[in-house]
Amino acid sequence: MANQKLYAGVKIRETRLKLSLTQKDFAAKLGVSLSYLNQMENNHRPISAGVVLAMAQEFGFDVTTLSVAESDRMVVDMREALADPVFGEDNPPLADLQLTASNAPMLARAFLNLHRSYRHSQDRLASLNEALGQDSGSIAPLPWEEVRDFFHYCDNYIDSIDRAAENFAQTILTGKPDKRSALINHLEREHGINVSFNIGPIRQFDALNSKLTLSSRAGIETQIFQLAHQIALLEFSLLLETTLDYAKFRTEEARDICKIGLANYFAGAAALPYTPFLAAAQGYRHDLDLLAEHFSASIEQVAHRLSTLQRAGQKGIPFFFVRVDQAGTITKRHSATRLQFARFGGACPLWNVHRAFETPNQYLRQLAETPDGERYFCLARDISKPGPAFKSPTRRFAIGLGCEISHADKLVYIDGLDTKKDLSFEPIGVSCRICERQNCHQRAVPPLEHKLRVNHNIRGTLPYSLS
Repeated sequence: MANQKLYAGVKIRETRLKLSLTQKDFAAKLGVSLSYLNQMENNHRPISAGVVLAMAQEFGFDVTTLSVAESDRMVVDMREALADPVFGEDNPPLADLQLTASNAPMLARAFLNLHRSYRHSQDRLASLNEALGQDSGSIAPLPWEEVRDFFHYCDNYIDSIDRAAENFAQTILTGKPDKRSALINHLEREHGINVSFNIGPIRQFDALNSKLTLSSRAGIETQIFQLAHQIALLEFSLLLETTLDYAKFRTEEARDICKIGLANYFAGAAALPYTPFLAAAQGYRHDLDLLAEHFSASIEQVAHRLSTLQRAGQKGIPFFFVRVDQAGTITKRHSATRLQFARFGGACPLWNVHRAFETPNQYLRQLAETPDGERYFCLARDISKPGPAFKSPTRRFAIGLGCEISHADKLVYIDGLDTKKDLSFEPIGVSCRICERQNCHQRAVPPLEHKLRVNHNIRGTLPYSLS
């Protein structure tokens, strides 16, 4: 990863145009030739360390924005989309997809939106959904998918909301060992809202009578989260609405769903404020239990927060985070690493997150390698939540948290694992349809980028081989 070439033509060109400089003038300020600048802007050559330094010194350019994360996500998403049988067998080579993601990101997003609309229409037709006729033939992405992709391409970090939540926590919660009482007192003092507890919904707000009711059966960390969520809706509504305006959602449903997500984001950032949480994470070597105890939070809240520490100039470890149910369906996903998750379907069955259901209340550690040769440390744990009564259903989920192996020494969970041995790393993938492994014993379907060879006289791990 340290030697990875970085193509940043779009960023360089955007910076130059914002400054209203010609290529000739911009090249002179950077100390490079006109032809060299032209090649970098068109991604024919990678950006050099000297150019990065010059941009920072001359124009105050934030070098932390030079990241391949978004480009990598687009490449993985396009590969998965192109694995759809509708595109046939002549799929573009990986180099073409990388070039598109780097040079024409808006075109890539338009393609992904088009494919998502197609998938949506096919799902409706397959299930005989009458909503297609009610929509007068127009195909729109599912609101939930729009919101998921919004957070996905924001790197799961919303700076304005994160900083507002941190400032709020510093003012209201700093030095208060009982966060729940501090938030309750704040609601009563600033808004005249009375907070009570019963066995009803997790949170119910009666604006007419200025009354907020929380479930007495919810854990204290959930109650704190819901109190902060309500404060976000009351005090930071303008900030949430401005962010929603920026997102430009297609439907009111998507906007409404995202508002819940943004209020949740505020709540998580207030309960786990960025700067003290980052310091504690580094001090505890990212021990989830110690962090949960320190901040009166749940394991899931801590793991999710670790995946959002992407503030410019103050970044934490780039983690991936995922939550799955027992069927393998991904219900939450984010990755600040090169490892990206399938947009459709479940995660690779070789990943340890699926085994977490078998070992309640235990952490599972895994050294893993993806088909592109990248190596990761993966941590998994079940977070199943039994109901409060005998016949109440149990919500069964498992979470996965991980990072590239180069960062793993900063995690307490890596202790005792041999990261120098090739055999220590288990092969995992993203989705069977875009995974190139030849003899995976868990393969569900063949990859669509390869032709199959079938020999009726030989039966190996799979009933076919890949060209």
